[in-house]
Amino acid sequence: MGWALGANDTANIFGTAVSSFMVRYKSAVFLAAVLVLLGALYGGSKGMATLSSLTSQTYNTAFIISLAAAITVTLMTFLKLPVSTSQAVVGAIMGIGIINKQVDTASLIKIFICWITTPLGASIISIILYILLSGIIRKKTIHFMTYDRLVRNLLILSGIYGAYSLGANNVANVTGVFYRSGILDIKQSLIIGGISISLGALTASKGVIFTVGRRIIPVDAFSAFIAVLAHSITLHIYAHIGVPVSSSQAIVGAVFGIGVVKGMHTVNKKTILKIISGWFFTPVAGMSFCLILYYLFC
Repeated sequence: MGWALGANDTANIFGTAVSSFMVRYKSAVFLAAVLVLLGALYGGSKGMATLSSLTSQTYNTAFIISLAAAITVTLMTFLKLPVSTSQAVVGAIMGIGIINKQVDTASLIKIFICWITTPLGASIISIILYILLSGIIRKKTIHFMTYDRLVRNLLILSGIYGAYSLGANNVANVTGVFYRSGILDIKQSLIIGGISISLGALTASKGVIFTVGRRIIPVDAFSAFIAVLAHSITLHIYAHIGVPVSSSQAIVGAVFGIGVVKGMHTVNKKTILKIISGWFFTPVAGMSFCLILYYLFC
């Protein structure tokens, strides 16, 4: 699961920079792999605590949750529906919570609120950043070569920050249930989760970066920098809150914010409906597969 997360979500961080040839692919994935691991180690513990508080776990249920979430991500991807590893994992955990008749309602409400506010918050941050930073640049007389170097460096810095935030926010999705079940302690959970995400970025992100990078952010390099920065800030905020959220929904929200400022109509009602469908169908599918697997094998 960590490998798949790294392979797919690296595109949200460095996709535009690499696909526009402003940053080399090898440089991008190396930076992503290192910073994802650092983010997991130094910022991932709060997310672990939140996911592990939802319900009790055993070795068997930890495995079933991971398998159910993996099946959900695979199925939703095949159906071309928006998918969130965070929502798939929480949905599967809720399946075990139903079986245990034990769910931490306060933590669950906190997670649901954060899911809803992720794209909204990214949009607001994106709008504020675009207005402020574009205003500063417009006041300066910058040679186009200097501007090109500036934007390239900004894309690299925002990608570094994004990789750190991704590791901090999403490592709990990979090993949180194994920490709760007692298979791994907190340090082992953060290390194994961080390394697995890093390996995904290093070994299998190239195709996704070049295709998704062009599709997700079909805007100029400066707008791409704003979108990645807003996405990264959003993930970092929720990492501090202790709730793993969707990297893909954060980047879509950030791009939508740029569209609002520039009067673009690339993100329409269909995109909003897809986000909403992802909120509903992904956790429901994760829960359903978890219940099926439990009753088949336990």
